[in-house]
Amino acid sequence: MAPITVALIGLSQSAKTSWASEGHLPYLLSDRGRQRYQIKALLNSSVEAGKKAIESYNLGPDTKAYGAPQDLAADPDIDLVVNATRVDVHYDTIKPSIEAGKAVFIEYPVAENTQRSRELADLAKQKDVPNIVGLQARVAPAVLKVKEILASGEIGKVLSSSVQAYSPFSGRDSISEGLAYFLDKKVGGNPVIIAFGHMIDFVHFVLGEYSSSHAHTQIQHPKQTVINKETGEKRPFTSDVPDLVSLHGTLETSPYVEEGASLIVNFRNGPPFPVTLPFVWTINGEKGEIRISSERGPFLQSEASAYDIPIQVEDFSTGQVRDIEWHWEDWQEALLPRSRNIARLYDLYAAGRWKAESRCTLESAVVRHKQLDAILYPKES
Repeated sequence: MAPITVALIGLSQSAKTSWASEGHLPYLLSDRGRQRYQIKALLNSSVEAGKKAIESYNLGPDTKAYGAPQDLAADPDIDLVVNATRVDVHYDTIKPSIEAGKAVFIEYPVAENTQRSRELADLAKQKDVPNIVGLQARVAPAVLKVKEILASGEIGKVLSSSVQAYSPFSGRDSISEGLAYFLDKKVGGNPVIIAFGHMIDFVHFVLGEYSSSHAHTQIQHPKQTVINKETGEKRPFTSDVPDLVSLHGTLETSPYVEEGASLIVNFRNGPPFPVTLPFVWTINGEKGEIRISSERGPFLQSEASAYDIPIQVEDFSTGQVRDIEWHWEDWQEALLPRSRNIARLYDLYAAGRWKAESRCTLESAVVRHKQLDAILYPKES
């Protein structure tokens, strides 16, 4: 079968963030990726910027450079358009390709709010467009292992679950110039939407959604300093994005979840108290308890993928605790850590199995956007 032809939006020589190059490119340029995909075009802020990126990443002289979303959408040689830009330009850069009937892979967050995410999901449904969303923790082997333990019945039905999480590499009251938009809620990309959003998504993927819940937020450090790392220049900025989120609620009943089971989630942006693990998730069942932790925080979709994520199970009848092994596939091990789960999504899409095995679609992303918008904009929900 011929490789799926790909256009990348956001692969830039001078980008302040590097998700396209670190998350997507390693797989697409690997031997396994090249068997399934072929990069045929880039969309950048200008044709000239696209040409520089093509040269910088050695994509070959036949790779096309586009400076306008409509021009890319009109290219008949492109099967899949991948959008890994900053969230507030997702909508305008990807919508023409969906309208043209092209398959799309959109990084999460899909757009800056639920309304625009919903519009893209509705358009994709209307056009019958295959779509992937980068909620890649759903295919992370550690997350799938936890689902497997629950499905086995080893701990019985879930009675409660608790998550304590921090973002250990974030500053409490300062941020780099390139990520200053994290402090502006209307942009749609911030630690609540991204760090907390990815985390709560894989928790719900394992346990199911809330049937009812309540959220509390706080802005502990509204006065922030934005630092230009190149020049050393500093400027003040007042953040309107919460840096503390607490969720309390009741999970939907399921074959693995007892009626009335609680899920309590606490997230604080910034490092925890010294020697405190920045991510601990426990699932308390009728017969035992699961504990998942990470020294790298709640980023099981990306950063924590480079490190061992211990999973332990306690058997209440014996009091014994055993370690649960999980592994990357060999071909994933060969990739940069940030790319491994993204690569799995690409593999599943090429095999036509991404919906059944991950549900990483626009419809699923809208569910998460609605939940997070209700947390960030409670008076409007």
